[in-house]
Amino acid sequence: MRVLGVDPGLTRCGIGVVEGGPGITLRLVGTTVVNTPSGADLGSRLLMIEEHIEDWLAKHQPDAVAVERVFSQHNVRTVMGTAQAGAVAVVCAARRGVPVALHTPSEVKAAVTGNGRADKAQVTHMVTRLLRLPDPPRPADAADALALAICHLWRGGAQTRIAAVAAAQSTGVIR
Repeated sequence: MRVLGVDPGLTRCGIGVVEGGPGITLRLVGTTVVNTPSGADLGSRLLMIEEHIEDWLAKHQPDAVAVERVFSQHNVRTVMGTAQAGAVAVVCAARRGVPVALHTPSEVKAAVTGNGRADKAQVTHMVTRLLRLPDPPRPADAADALALAICHLWRGGAQTRIAAVAAAQSTGVIR
């Protein structure tokens, strides 16, 4: 399975693609960070992010997209930009019919490091080890996008199967 992970941000939006799955060796396909100028208007910045995500979706043909779920932050401007960039990724995937999963930061940290309170350095270290990279992905937004993809590869399949069973039960197909 191939997953495109997106660490949304208006100034820096991390994108990473990983192949693998439970019991299958992980493989880095690619990673990048989209930087948008802080002085540009919001529409232009979101369009830049959209164009890069569309390019990566077309180039790498992922089976799923994993986006970091925005949670409460103290700075409303920061959380708004993060949410807007994340929504762009969701729309790009939906346009192509690619399933999207949202993962919380603590869920991603727990999946990759075993500790839902891990810091960025620990996440980067484990992403480097898990993908057998000679050097850590830089900047941290790239490592975070790869961590999202890894989290989905390891946890997303089970969540999808549970949701499918729940849906079948609600329609009476399974009792």
